[in-house]
Amino acid sequence: MRKLFIFSAIIILAALVGWTFLWKPAVWSLVIFVPIFILGVYDLLQTEHTITRNFPVFGHLRFLMEDLRPKVYQYFIESDTNGTPFNRQNRSVIYQRAKKVDDTRPFGTELDVYENGYEWLNHSIAALDHTKLNLDPRITVGGPLCKQPYSASVYNISAMSFGSLSQNAILALNSGAKIGNFAHNTGEGGLSDYHLQPGGDIIWQIGTGYFSCRHKDGTIDYNAFKQRAILPQVKMIEIKLSQGAKPGHGGILPAAKVTPEIARIRLVEMGEDVISPPYHTAFSTPLELMSFIKQLRELSEGKPVGFKLCVGHKSEFLAICKAMIVTGIYPDFITVDGGEGGTGAAPLEFSNSVGMPLREALAFIYDALTGFDLKQHIKIIASGKVATGFDLVKNFALGADMCNSARGMMFALGCIQALECNTNTCPTGVATQDKSLMKGLVVGEKKDRVASFHKATVSSAIQMIGAAGLQHPCDIHRMFIYRRVSNNQIQTYGELFPYIPKGSLLNTPYPLNFEMDMAISSENTFVPDYSKVSQVASTEASAFIG
Repeated sequence: MRKLFIFSAIIILAALVGWTFLWKPAVWSLVIFVPIFILGVYDLLQTEHTITRNFPVFGHLRFLMEDLRPKVYQYFIESDTNGTPFNRQNRSVIYQRAKKVDDTRPFGTELDVYENGYEWLNHSIAALDHTKLNLDPRITVGGPLCKQPYSASVYNISAMSFGSLSQNAILALNSGAKIGNFAHNTGEGGLSDYHLQPGGDIIWQIGTGYFSCRHKDGTIDYNAFKQRAILPQVKMIEIKLSQGAKPGHGGILPAAKVTPEIARIRLVEMGEDVISPPYHTAFSTPLELMSFIKQLRELSEGKPVGFKLCVGHKSEFLAICKAMIVTGIYPDFITVDGGEGGTGAAPLEFSNSVGMPLREALAFIYDALTGFDLKQHIKIIASGKVATGFDLVKNFALGADMCNSARGMMFALGCIQALECNTNTCPTGVATQDKSLMKGLVVGEKKDRVASFHKATVSSAIQMIGAAGLQHPCDIHRMFIYRRVSNNQIQTYGELFPYIPKGSLLNTPYPLNFEMDMAISSENTFVPDYSKVSQVASTEASAFIG
């Protein structure tokens, strides 16, 4: 191909030059051919790409097709139910609800109800009239040490930072939250002007970088925290221990991307890389985490303070529970992020293979809190691919009091799942800082869509709960949800995730599936002591009584 290109280029170039002597206007053909010739020569000389070096000019078609592949697949090949991360059916219902158009489906389900993994809600003959149900149920977040409890919607906007999302996207999300009376999580990127300007309720997330409340050395600045935490729009404080997209992984914002605006919002220095370590420097043990929670609650004048995590070692969470018992300090809420979560970019291995999926994590967190008799003080928020009413219902059944959504809200803004969140070329202006692309996202239009999507999704969930004969999300439990586990076998969530008795982790014998993790966990450290694994036995394990 290399020789063919060289031979063809010489012949065509000579022919064009000769043609121009015969017919002067033919010189304009060189405007097209010469750039192609130059590109081909460059391809021959470059050493980075083998394909274009061996196939000058034509090799670029490979890169073009590679770029077009996701779009072609999404629009012409995938069915309504096999697309990922979100299939067309789910995307469509979000768009329809956001636009307030008919979201019903004709001719029955497209799902294979006999496929392993199919799930459904069992309804009741004594179903309730949905017109008589409260379609906007509220959950009060705030334990015994909280002075300013927050009445929250059961469905809120999950953590997405300014910087990852455009200013117009943040403005539209918070404006929608204001209209719909639900909360908007800032993400770890700091409390920006765009979060505060519309006036919607804010959950301020504090990550390992302590953005918007940090000293120059990266440690937390408690004075800066207090100044922002007492703002009336800030309703809750969330400490991010880990996230579903890349649990146990830190981050870096290169100096080139630190604009004056980002530097001001995050309280970082211009011209320097901004590091988000994979761990917190404000505490290093479960006991210190409890003290940190107490300190932030006091500085915020008694607002709800909780933490977010993607479950990894179960023993680490049990160690945190033990610290709660020992200190008598409780978080007001715990956000459980599933390993399938994520809105921006993460290393492939972390997205695919690190972190416990939401369903298993949610059931474990609820059971652990119940086992330590702590659930009465703490609300659980489920976060991770929650976009439909049935998603909410399943999470409520597993123990969630509330749910958060990131990607669902992005779809309501107009996201088309172009999978370009990490390239700054988002075609809908959602996940980009490109001003020209951002202009396409009109805040005045999209804020109403965010509010409409929220309202319709919550309404759908409550109608499903009413169909089961229940009044409120807190009434549902695991026996209401069924899953097909084989061709001829179905099980309830209650069988798949069996409850443990209240207070059963305070004394031995512990439930069998908790024995090992109870033995290797301690309130004095997050690090499990695996030397105790061989000692685990229900008759030998010592009771934990605080």
